[in-house]
Amino acid sequence: MPSFRVRTTGGGPRVVLVHGSVTGSATWSVLRGLGSRYTLVLPERPGYPPNPPLERIDFVQQAEELAELLAGGAHLVGFSYGGVSSLLLAGRHPEAVRSLTVIEPPCYGVAADVPAVAELSGRMQALWAEGIEEPRLFLRRFSASFGEAGRVPAEVPPQREQGVRALMVERGPWEAEIPLEALGRAPWPKLVCSSGGHPAYEAVCDVLEERLAAERIVLPGAGHAVHLAPGFAERLADFLGRAESGS
Repeated sequence: MPSFRVRTTGGGPRVVLVHGSVTGSATWSVLRGLGSRYTLVLPERPGYPPNPPLERIDFVQQAEELAELLAGGAHLVGFSYGGVSSLLLAGRHPEAVRSLTVIEPPCYGVAADVPAVAELSGRMQALWAEGIEEPRLFLRRFSASFGEAGRVPAEVPPQREQGVRALMVERGPWEAEIPLEALGRAPWPKLVCSSGGHPAYEAVCDVLEERLAAERIVLPGAGHAVHLAPGFAERLADFLGRAESGS
């Protein structure tokens, strides 16, 4: 049994949904309709409530912790920081993956030579290096790096404070070494999703699309939270259906 909270709902082929930073599995409420066709597996990543806080969160460690949720075969969907762990998990355990979807993962290293990516990565690294201890100040600074088009909330409701503190102790995703070659060789379908609103994330997703031989969707309307954009749930359902049928 996993040492962190996992909820399951629905029935059918398994879809593991890995949330990003600040907000836990509530991220995926927009996809609850998929439960009529799939078993939705909703982990709360270690460090996020109701799990106890952690002093350090590492995308590599969490990729391994999530591996048992694939249970011999599952579709894998990861948003933002959860997308980084999902890429690593899929690369390490390709035999247990049926398809992979990532939504604006901040794996800046895959496009480090692009000026917009280098600039954003540098701003993020500087923020973490400051050692800010006040979650409200940290979140305001973090949100500002996405710009207005990113629509990343800058306020901390009381019920989200542990999520912000978890963000503050996450290992910088700019350090992630994504196994692009292994993922590109994997036979299962891949989908890369972006908002079209931030040049750094578009550049990262461009590389992933090319190197993973992935399908790509660009859905504006919700900023960084592409899964909340109009049409996302339908596009994901179509992708999963085709992945299941092999078409």
